[in-house]
Amino acid sequence: MEDVIKVEHLTKDYGDGKGVFDLSFSVKKGETFGFVGTNGSGKTTTIRHIMGFLKAKQGNITVLGLDAWKDACEIKKYVEYVPGEIAFPDLKDGTTFLKAQAELLGIKDMSFANYLVERLQLDTSANLKRMSKGMKQKTAIVAAFMADKDILILDEPSTGLDPLMRETFVELLLAEKKKGKTILMSSQMFDELEGVCDRVALIFNGRIVDIADMKELTNLPYKTFKVEFLSREDYLKFKRLKYEIVRDQEKYNQVTIRVYDKNINRLFNTLKNYHLKFISEVKYNLEKHFKEILAKEYVRQEEEKKREEEKKKKAELSAEELKKEKLAHKKVEKQEDITEKNEKFFNKKKEKARKRADKVQNKEFSHIKKEFLKTGKKDRKLRLKQQRREEKTKFKLEKEKENV
Repeated sequence: MEDVIKVEHLTKDYGDGKGVFDLSFSVKKGETFGFVGTNGSGKTTTIRHIMGFLKAKQGNITVLGLDAWKDACEIKKYVEYVPGEIAFPDLKDGTTFLKAQAELLGIKDMSFANYLVERLQLDTSANLKRMSKGMKQKTAIVAAFMADKDILILDEPSTGLDPLMRETFVELLLAEKKKGKTILMSSQMFDELEGVCDRVALIFNGRIVDIADMKELTNLPYKTFKVEFLSREDYLKFKRLKYEIVRDQEKYNQVTIRVYDKNINRLFNTLKNYHLKFISEVKYNLEKHFKEILAKEYVRQEEEKKREEEKKKKAELSAEELKKEKLAHKKVEKQEDITEKNEKFFNKKKEKARKRADKVQNKEFSHIKKEFLKTGKKDRKLRLKQQRREEKTKFKLEKEKENV
């Protein structure tokens, strides 16, 4: 079967956890698809995106293969729509509004519209602005259904209807389903969705938590029974038989057990030997299914929240440790800087002392050098005089020898 409505990774974030996040689902041709969730869970936001009233921040939405945002005008030719918040134009009464709507849609035969008005017991002569919530809802349903288009998109359509009118509305919806129409509807009424839908999506905090197949849900291979025993002895004796107990209320001698269809006869044959206060089947329905899913989701979210808190604490501790490490590093740097400055200071003093010592030493050396040079000059002069005297004496002796 082809996908008439296809939503892929739809995201619209309004901040503070509000909006829809990464929604993906599809509605097949002739399928009735339900949307259930608490107020503010994202049902209306999703439907408004499909209708082309809102532009997705991320993701793709197609209706009959057409882009929900770009081809919004074209798509509305094939869609009947009941909004969650109804605002009528400034017209006299319901009759005038329905005639104007028929003219806009090109409807000439009002017989089906009149049939819907009769089934819903709608007084169309009432002033539009003074209608009750239920009357407004009926008028909106008639205006949508009378167009007889292939796709129905309904945002909590039974809000404001009394229980009897809800039953009538469900009958009208089933009749539309028999025509082969594709229906997407949101609701807070589990029984309403159970009676009409093929599949139902549970949306929670802007995310689809589960999509239940109603055929699978109504044809489970097991049944659940609540059994209460008259005596504690029988209660304890039965528990030893090891049936699958899903709930044990010891205070009342009561157990809730899950039994597969093939073992039901064996169960009742066994219970013949016990004194019972009562036994009743616990029907498994959409509400029970989603409550179980939500319970698991709450646990999952709590665990995730704890993990996030632990992660945050670790990050804070890491940040604190990093801060301490930086402070310690700064202290070390400061100490090193002080040591370096001290070293420079003392080195300067040492250098000055060394220079002074060198200067004194140089002076002393210069004085010694001068003295040494002076002494050397005197010695050289004395040696020269002595040498000259010796040479003169030698010359005299040689002369005397020659004269003799």
